[in-house]
Amino acid sequence: MESLRMIETWPAPTAAAAVVRADGTLAGTHGPTGQRFALASVTKLLSAYAALVAVEEGAVELGEPAGPEGSTVRHLLAHTSGLAFDEQRTMAEPGTRRIYSNTGFETLADHLAKATEIPFPRYLHEAVLQPLGMASTELPGSAAKDAVSTVADLIRFAAELQAPTLLDRTTVQEATSVVHPGLNGVLPGYGRQKPNDWGLGFEIRGTKSPHWTGDTSSPRTFGHFGQSGTFLWVDPEAGAAGVALTDRDFGPWAAEVWTPFTDAVLAELAESRG
Repeated sequence: MESLRMIETWPAPTAAAAVVRADGTLAGTHGPTGQRFALASVTKLLSAYAALVAVEEGAVELGEPAGPEGSTVRHLLAHTSGLAFDEQRTMAEPGTRRIYSNTGFETLADHLAKATEIPFPRYLHEAVLQPLGMASTELPGSAAKDAVSTVADLIRFAAELQAPTLLDRTTVQEATSVVHPGLNGVLPGYGRQKPNDWGLGFEIRGTKSPHWTGDTSSPRTFGHFGQSGTFLWVDPEAGAAGVALTDRDFGPWAAEVWTPFTDAVLAELAESRG
């Protein structure tokens, strides 16, 4: 894909990218796809998927209590538990505000570890990484932000999100549909969004503006970006997923280049379909 060459102009020391079609085939790659990068908050996609495996296995239930009083596993996944961004402080009643929370995901990981009697990094490895062959991915710390991976590994995960093998398709559909519709909140790096739609660990584009995906991305687009200059999106309308990893922290540069990049990718995909 010629559009992937746009990463060569990004003001990051190193960048790698790929586009994966809904049938799991590669539309294209560019850059060092085997190089490991810090994922930052793209980690949450992997952690959420592991949590959903635990739900399907019966280890936990979405509606069971977890986190602050009145909060559930579902609230923690959807950033509606009321927990603050980076501290064990409750800022709202569960289900009333969309408060993006690293603490919520760390609380979720602790809850899963107790329920399964398996440390969360190991559970993630056994439930998601190993079955998908993501041998270069690991979680050395926080379930919210500390995974490291490669574009080559995330290609496998992006294919899984579009054609699930580890989860029932209906579970993925629920996870990528809006949970607690209509809640407002701040999308880090992009300001207050009304509404700030989210699924179960997956951010949903909806009508958000500005946004890190493309201006032409469909409202059904879901995924996550990370403060380490990383993103993964899936656009069901386009029938494809995009992955980009860099070694430069998110900033104005990313907001400037990511959207035209995604728009160019979507345009090239549409043209190839005729």
